[in-house]
Amino acid sequence: MELYRTIRKEACETQIIEKSKFIAHAKPVETREEADKFIGEIKSRYKDATHNVPAMVLGEKCQIQWASDDGEPQGTSGAPMVQMLVGEGLTNLVVVVTRYFGGIKLGTGGLVRAYTSSAKLAVEAAGICSVQQVCRLGVTLDYTYLSRFQQMASESISEGDGGFVIGDINYGEKVQLELITPEENLEKLTGMIANMTAGTAIIEEPETALEKV
Repeated sequence: MELYRTIRKEACETQIIEKSKFIAHAKPVETREEADKFIGEIKSRYKDATHNVPAMVLGEKCQIQWASDDGEPQGTSGAPMVQMLVGEGLTNLVVVVTRYFGGIKLGTGGLVRAYTSSAKLAVEAAGICSVQQVCRLGVTLDYTYLSRFQQMASESISEGDGGFVIGDINYGEKVQLELITPEENLEKLTGMIANMTAGTAIIEEPETALEKV
């Protein structure tokens, strides 16, 4: 089950609009403290810039939404960036758009478009992903079943049916697989393993975790 959508990694994108340079940084974060630290780092890195406009959204339900215009006309930069992030269904991320003024005023509408488009470029470069509650399941079985498991994992990914993927594989007297599956699919998967191996597979106690997929 999808808990929320966020970005996969930190990213940076740059664009020039009417001679102004816009540098957008995006980063996934879990807390307000992480976001504030990142904002401080960007402001320090670009302390000679005309503006460093931050925006953040935090919480599985986007409970925390915050932004600053950092000297731009009120409502033309930070707030539209937050609205764009929420509109895209994203949370647990922070974006900072740095502007070096190029001498041409963009006007209210132009500023909104420039900041939101810059933020969106960085978000897309960071990679939008889903955060799900998954189960990691250790399974020990005979080698005769390995190719079938690998085929089924490949099919479940290509069909997008929320089946399972194979993590680590350890080769010994028998093969040990780490299977990763959405939490709601656990019972179905363990039943399939038992049926396929005629009850010969050893299934370890599953562990739950949050996973970006």
